[in-house]
Amino acid sequence: MATVSLSLDEIYNLAKKTLLFNGCDEENASILSNTIMRAERDGSLSHGLFRLPAYTAALKSKKVNGKARPTIQNIASSVLKVLGNNAFAPMVLSVGLPAVIELAKKNGVAILAITNSHHMAALWPETEAIAEAGLVGFACTSYKPAVAPAGATKPLFGTNPISFAWPRPGQTPVVYDMATASMAMGEVQVAAREGHKVSLGTGLNKDGKETTNPSEIADGGVLLPFGGYKGSGIAMMVELLAGALLGEWFSFETKEHDNNDGGPPKGGEFILAMSPDKIAGPNWDKHADEFFIKMKAMDGVRLPGERRHKNRLDKGPRQINKELVEKIKGLSN
Repeated sequence: MATVSLSLDEIYNLAKKTLLFNGCDEENASILSNTIMRAERDGSLSHGLFRLPAYTAALKSKKVNGKARPTIQNIASSVLKVLGNNAFAPMVLSVGLPAVIELAKKNGVAILAITNSHHMAALWPETEAIAEAGLVGFACTSYKPAVAPAGATKPLFGTNPISFAWPRPGQTPVVYDMATASMAMGEVQVAAREGHKVSLGTGLNKDGKETTNPSEIADGGVLLPFGGYKGSGIAMMVELLAGALLGEWFSFETKEHDNNDGGPPKGGEFILAMSPDKIAGPNWDKHADEFFIKMKAMDGVRLPGERRHKNRLDKGPRQINKELVEKIKGLSN
């Protein structure tokens, strides 16, 4: 695979130029470009520049409003709702996260209900921000159907990612971000682009047969949930938390309403912030660290998020797929 070397600033500027050209205003373009750059910086390639053509498609079709200004409502003592007004999720989160963090610090727990938003990024940016504020964070969102419930061969669930973050004062937080599918669809698409096989059990082809060919999964096939019935149950939970609980669409309803331009569909995101200071009291961080120390003492164990945080220390250029870069440059000509 041919690559080109781009600095983090060049990645940011390439993304911003493309978004501005295709309909974002300065604030929306800056926030989304920062999200894209951070994904590339941390090695989350399926959520970095790889997503830019899809973001652009959604802007061109007018499904997403690149000049949107989300609005926030306090609907209960510990519940905030942000109306995305058809913005990309990072723009919505820029409004909602500071407010839910402040509310959780005050009340001990707070919920952020995001609606009418278009999410195609990773979830760790929001949960990590919550953890860096000294809180425990949880987030989940659904998508268009791509995953078959356990025992089925047709999609009903989205890839339905969940993310959890635990604060560690003076240290980087423990953060995981995972699809409830066997593999994130973006990772399947990257594997197909680069000619890699995927593990058996990742998904089925269009005939309902197991395959290791990512192209057969992405083109008319279906992903499987991780862990069989266990992952299927968690995917169902996400549908309910990010759909019914918020008054938003389930994944199958999202598909019915989406214009299939390739960009992120409209949907909801459920975010929970909890204060260990309020709930556990003093020394909660030392108690948790005793647990993490025991984990780390086991051979072969690393804490979730460690690899991303290690990648983050490297401020040098990143190697980006050359064909992708040329495609992106063509989007602003």
